[in-house]
Amino acid sequence: MCQAQEEYGGCDQPRRRPRVSCAQKCMKCKEASPVLVIRVGDAFCKACFREYFVHKFRAMLGKNRAIYPGEKVLLALSGGPASSSMLRQVQEGLSRETAKKLRFMPGIIYVDEGAVCGQSLAEREKTLLQLETVLQASGFPYHLAHLEEVFDLPSSILQRVPHHPAGPKDNYKEAVEGFIRQQRQEEGGGPSVPERQIQEKLAKVSVRDAPGMEGLAAPEARLLAAVRTEQLIRLFGSVKTLTAKEELLQTLRNHLILHTARAHGYSKVMMGDSCTRLAVKLLTNLSLGRGASLAMDTGFSDDRHGDVVVVRPMREYSAKEIAFYNHLFGVPTVFTPALDTKALEKASIHRVIERFLYGLQAEFPSTVSTVYRTGEKLSVTPGDAGPAAEPERCLLCLCTLDTNVEDGSALQAILVSERLSQQKLPAAAPAGRGCCLGAEEQRGCCMNTTAPGADARADFLPLLCYGCRLTIKDTTCLESLPLYVRSEAERRKRRAAMKLEIQEFLLEDEAVTPGES
Repeated sequence: MCQAQEEYGGCDQPRRRPRVSCAQKCMKCKEASPVLVIRVGDAFCKACFREYFVHKFRAMLGKNRAIYPGEKVLLALSGGPASSSMLRQVQEGLSRETAKKLRFMPGIIYVDEGAVCGQSLAEREKTLLQLETVLQASGFPYHLAHLEEVFDLPSSILQRVPHHPAGPKDNYKEAVEGFIRQQRQEEGGGPSVPERQIQEKLAKVSVRDAPGMEGLAAPEARLLAAVRTEQLIRLFGSVKTLTAKEELLQTLRNHLILHTARAHGYSKVMMGDSCTRLAVKLLTNLSLGRGASLAMDTGFSDDRHGDVVVVRPMREYSAKEIAFYNHLFGVPTVFTPALDTKALEKASIHRVIERFLYGLQAEFPSTVSTVYRTGEKLSVTPGDAGPAAEPERCLLCLCTLDTNVEDGSALQAILVSERLSQQKLPAAAPAGRGCCLGAEEQRGCCMNTTAPGADARADFLPLLCYGCRLTIKDTTCLESLPLYVRSEAERRKRRAAMKLEIQEFLLEDEAVTPGES
């Protein structure tokens, strides 16, 4: 038996973290006194920390070469620390005092989700006024969208639009050289082409652009808004678990942002996901069965929509770095409650994973960075995918379907187990007759145990990836889904049925091996 007095070091107190002394200097300039410590031993003064923060943002954009000069970029602002810090970086990058200016044309979108987060109408209006003050101070065109607008989206939002850039945009270097050439040709030191386009844009359009909300003061518009709000509350009320609600909210939010980007000509969308948030998202998506789309969900760029690419320039920043930057340099933030605000610790998978990672990070400071660096090694394009074949995509998240697997896979085993567990044994009845005296066609009869709505759900699930299937399975009423989702599902089912009818007349593409002509 182990004894407490044995000398194996088991009872020793854990070593404390080294503290920063007053005599320590900034690790970069070696002169000024530090004001913060990012990691163990990484002490920065205020000026060096600002330079370090700005350089990391510029380096992320320059290294990936995803945004071309003059391109329209939509910034997704939630009012939180990460997205507010991202907005500040773009503001400083486009200012005249900056040595190397950013060359794209920004716009901002804020999605009001107060209806599903338990906010009253007065609280939502107060939050919108606070955010509108921040948006107006930025000087960029902005769009205020309400989550209720998803019920008016077209079904084309669920279709991937191929995007083939033409001209110098095929080569990033040529695009930059062309921009510099035009900039040098400017006479009198006038503003550059993208900057002049931004000024013209701000002069032409209204700063506030909230489609569909102009006549909100009219009684008809208020009645329509109340009806949409009731539909949204009914939709989320039909979802049984908080995990499924958070996944559905994220899907609808992405659809609304994508629609705004397409309607106003934005080709890029900037998200404010930090390194800490992406580490939590990586483990959460693994737990929810979304491992096949991890590279797109956590990578720098996500091109699943084709014409609109989602980029994450804040993915190198930890939540601690962002909080220090906002505090030291006065970045305004607006708190908005979320679905999991004041929820229990184990109310959803998202909360469990977040609590688990934050607990490990408190004891082992390299936890978040290790998880994040592991996710960076994931590849977007599978190695065995054909270049010409367009894969089938999920109806909701538009990622490649991960359900077309072989019979011996783990997914097939899960589906077989679900099918067997849902079967019900018929009650004892006279031979050849059911308990309903021959009315076997009625729902709920012992001879027909199919639940109401099971047929519609069975037709709906094959159009979804495994992760979205779990969300829909927790939704009790599919009729509460927005119309554009149901209409696109019907269109896909009709096309699949038509393809099955003419399958024997179709010509299959022959696989061409490399080297053959």
